[in-house]
Amino acid sequence: MELGIEGRTALVTGGDSGIGWETARMLLAEGATVVISDKDADELAQAAQRLEAPEGRLHHVAADVTSLAELETLRERVHELAGPVDILVQASGVTGAQGLFHEIDDQGWVDTLEVDLLGPVRLARTFIDDLRRGWGRLVFLTSEDATQPYDDELPYCAAKAGVLSFAKGLSRSYATEGLLVNCVSPAFIHTPMTDAMMDKRSEELGVSFDEAVESFLDEERPYMELKRRGEPEEVASVITFLCSERASFVNGAEYRVDSGSVATL
Repeated sequence: MELGIEGRTALVTGGDSGIGWETARMLLAEGATVVISDKDADELAQAAQRLEAPEGRLHHVAADVTSLAELETLRERVHELAGPVDILVQASGVTGAQGLFHEIDDQGWVDTLEVDLLGPVRLARTFIDDLRRGWGRLVFLTSEDATQPYDDELPYCAAKAGVLSFAKGLSRSYATEGLLVNCVSPAFIHTPMTDAMMDKRSEELGVSFDEAVESFLDEERPYMELKRRGEPEEVASVITFLCSERASFVNGAEYRVDSGSVATL
């Protein structure tokens, strides 16, 4: 399927691994010029080396989404390297503070919301003028947790619900200017974030990594009917579609890529 994004410029945050990296790879394959960004400059450079791209079509710029100054510098560098962006994919995030509600202090909430809610808000504000030039795509990576919260990671759940609401409201603001805003909500994808979760679980339960994954699916995610973790490319393919000309009538939507994990409509 021809996606109609050849020659477009895309910025993908959280691009050093997992879903962000796979999204960058797919956008490159469709002919876009791609800038990947993440907090750690060394890991970002290594991620860029693993991506195959013609010369001049791939760039990497490190930035912390919690810093307004670094986001402004990111915008300046992206413009220098590739020009204004047509596509913005916000895939950066952290698990944040975990535990039952009474175990998490104010700082745990603040730290999580800074990255997972205010990060997307600041990123969108930084690049909104780029995306209002007649054709734009903005995709936020949210989570099943946005609509199906879990009691041991409420700061993350609240942040993702906030992004979902923010994106829906934002989708009404600039659609007539050609900017379409949507969300993709995955569940339990094979990424470094869930690897760390399962490493911790295997240690706590005294079981192997694979047994930790299996027990997590049985006990914590019983509605994931495929009974496995999703792969980053399975999420990235949906993100890439939403970045394309083929999604020209999709706006303010949430696409769940969750194996059925969210148990309600």
